[in-house]
Amino acid sequence: MKVVVLAGGTSTERDVSLVSGSMIYKALRSKGHQAILLDVYLGLEGDVSNIFEDNRDWAKEIGSVAAENPDIEKIKALRPAGHKGFFGPNVLNLCQQADVVFMALHGSNGEDGKIQACFELLEIPFTGTDYVSAAMAMDKCITKDIFIANQIPTPMGTRIKMGEKEAIRIPFPCIVKASCGGSSVGVTIARNEEEYEAAKKEAFRYDREAVVEEYIEGREFSIGVIDGKALPIVEIAPKAGFYDYKNKYQAGSTVETCPAVLDEEKTKRMQKIAEDVFKALRLKNYARMDFMMNKEGKMYCLEANTLPGMTPTSLLPQEANAVGISFEELCEHMMQQALRS
Repeated sequence: MKVVVLAGGTSTERDVSLVSGSMIYKALRSKGHQAILLDVYLGLEGDVSNIFEDNRDWAKEIGSVAAENPDIEKIKALRPAGHKGFFGPNVLNLCQQADVVFMALHGSNGEDGKIQACFELLEIPFTGTDYVSAAMAMDKCITKDIFIANQIPTPMGTRIKMGEKEAIRIPFPCIVKASCGGSSVGVTIARNEEEYEAAKKEAFRYDREAVVEEYIEGREFSIGVIDGKALPIVEIAPKAGFYDYKNKYQAGSTVETCPAVLDEEKTKRMQKIAEDVFKALRLKNYARMDFMMNKEGKMYCLEANTLPGMTPTSLLPQEANAVGISFEELCEHMMQQALRS
């Protein structure tokens, strides 16, 4: 099949997306598909009429994920006409030529439903969930409201807006999160007033709205859900600090155990909550849910990721591998899901 693996973009998770895209592209090529890797923002100049027959290595220039966020302004400078529209040259043309688009995008303008809505209007098949559920899951404030309405256990929290007085104060220590950030970008632990003001300033760099939650001290977990069914649980234990951007993507920064060492009762309960989240957010095809469990064994779902990472250190491929699904088979399944939706 002709496949566009769509990656890059202008979000703070651009580097992660490119590495995810390169891994997916290589997997699909190994399965015999005519796959190309395309940066959604930079696009491709020139004649693209026979591009799917081009056997160049589209992932040749892709490196590893850097420890720091990419400089998005430098990326935008590579395309001076960017103000005329988000999609780069020939992007929509190639997506319409393809049999399916594999979404390897992460963060804003990729995981938030905007591109999904465009593709639905153009009747372009794509991997992952639809635009409505993607938008709901991306917004941590909306997700929090849906969790509470559906009795999903989640940390006590409130939303705050830039420039507005706070109605509720969450006791220290607390977590401050940019409402629509990903990969723990714009997420800070605050233990006192000074740290809290700095945390809000950091969150508001990325969004005008943020979530403040009680800090849950304990063990961290993640659970992938495919076709509504939970995969084995992975436990995440950063060697230093919390599971931030650096610890997520720098090899050796985190100890990940899959399946997680939990008794059967706790395993089934956490998997059931993940499946309930999948239903509550109206998710389709696949997603990944993040959890904390405190010292008393109480579980809290933090959020849902509708386009989870597919890098060498990513969690969903580890979970699939635990039940005998190779990375190549996982990518193939995700693509076939898109064609059936």
